[in-house]
Amino acid sequence: MPRPRGHGPLLLRRILRELGWIEGHTVAIEYRWTEGRPERAAEFAAEFVRLKADIIVTNSSSARAVKQATSIIPIVFVLGNDPLGSGLVTNLARPGGNFTGLSIQQVDIAGKRLQLLKEAVPGLRRLAMMANAGYPDAVNEVGEVKTAARTLGLEVATLEIRQAEDIASAFEAIKDRAEALYVLGDALTNANRTRIITFALTARLPMMLNTRDWVQAGSLMSYGPSFPAVLRRAAEYVDKILHGAKPGDLPVEQPTKFDLVVNLTTAKALGLTIPVSFLLRADELIE
Repeated sequence: MPRPRGHGPLLLRRILRELGWIEGHTVAIEYRWTEGRPERAAEFAAEFVRLKADIIVTNSSSARAVKQATSIIPIVFVLGNDPLGSGLVTNLARPGGNFTGLSIQQVDIAGKRLQLLKEAVPGLRRLAMMANAGYPDAVNEVGEVKTAARTLGLEVATLEIRQAEDIASAFEAIKDRAEALYVLGDALTNANRTRIITFALTARLPMMLNTRDWVQAGSLMSYGPSFPAVLRRAAEYVDKILHGAKPGDLPVEQPTKFDLVVNLTTAKALGLTIPVSFLLRADELIE
């Protein structure tokens, strides 16, 4: 598991507690965080194997490393971008083996996310897209965004980063060449969230992301699966497995609830007037 930093891990702990798993009493939880460095995932996975963990919970960017480390310890992945397309599983209904989890279908909803951004930013024509070139799951989403952009008549400039030091030069490359920014979420971009948002606001670029925490931190908007709902199902999977269920028999679930979140303070700072009809469709407005 990631260490208890931020909203996600704390929420997962709370849900596990509701299910009867009290940290330090009925369950011991070891936390690790890659800090945006994917190479650490293999190191932590090997450590959990040595510790003989009863179950490992991981995010999608570390899932491959964890899966390669053990074929015995049950694994539950959370926020899987495209587990079928990326080869993490061969069957969503019965993943088999020691592996299951929750998908967030990033690729499937990339087009919808881009459509919403275009509605919120009237006249949008030139889009910049930032992606971690070292993250395999990003490849599929990049392709989907480009396809959707062509349909919507948008020009796309792709900014590939591999480390935090690439972020400043990426923004310099699109200076005066983009009117909005689409960021693909992964461990690297999430670890550098504040830096990316600061650069985007300085460049006056409305940003679209996949999760609410970016909007709370200052991004313009997000559209994606309800994070609390996904974490609740992850905790319920952990509970089932600790009570004897086999992970390979638990289907990889896809989200059913999606949230549109808009930061009105950021919109005002950007001088952006979002149509009222659009705001009425938002699940949450942050001021």
